[in-house]
Amino acid sequence: MSAIGSQARRDRIVHLATTTGLASVEELSQLFGVTASTIRRDLARLTTDGRLARTYGGAMALTAHPEASLRQRVGEAFEAKQAIARWAAAQVRPGETLLLDAGSTVGALAHELRTVKDITVATTGLTALQALSDVETIHVECLGGTLRPLSQGFVGPLTEAALERMTFDRVFLGTDGVSPELGVCEADLRQTRLKELMARRADHVYVLAHAAKLGRRPFHTWTPLREDWTLVTDDSADPGILAELRARGVETVTAVPEPDSTGR
Repeated sequence: MSAIGSQARRDRIVHLATTTGLASVEELSQLFGVTASTIRRDLARLTTDGRLARTYGGAMALTAHPEASLRQRVGEAFEAKQAIARWAAAQVRPGETLLLDAGSTVGALAHELRTVKDITVATTGLTALQALSDVETIHVECLGGTLRPLSQGFVGPLTEAALERMTFDRVFLGTDGVSPELGVCEADLRQTRLKELMARRADHVYVLAHAAKLGRRPFHTWTPLREDWTLVTDDSADPGILAELRARGVETVTAVPEPDSTGR
């Protein structure tokens, strides 16, 4: 990054801490091409001004990164989500039992599954329930629990208890962000715990995340990304992040969106 003024750099630091989560001294030093001492002075100034809160080794935003509602996220990266959903649906075989997470991309997968016959779908998401509720050839199970209005998904001890009664051929998980080092990011500890439990009950685990979510760290609760999981993203994903995931043993798939009616 080319050199910028100190005030502009501080403004960028605040923006990064607010939009991507924790900002470390080392990362910021490399990003802006300045010394760690310069970054520490920036953070001290921003803390004094009340714009950031200091942490060990860095800083974080004073207010949590706002979690977008499912309704807000449905229209984001629409073509990429559709491509991911089509690829995921193509993995499903008649007679299988599936587990679907909450979320807009998994909701798109549920819509794609409407034409698959003789499968059982259990889900924690209202979007998937709505997409499959009138399909007579699919047996649908709702895991229930405590509803999170923002994510339109069920969490909590009742959901976890229901999981203990079933096993699945495949589970499809959504996410708010993916980090090669930290794993799958969510806004709520109940969500990260639930994802771990869901993954344990399935033979095949898929994480559905469009390209904009790769490298994002909007919150501070994580589910480790295991080597035997498959990350499904779209063809605009950062090759560097994909290479890092593969180096850690995570299988990655890039789904290609279909051209629109204009041939683009």
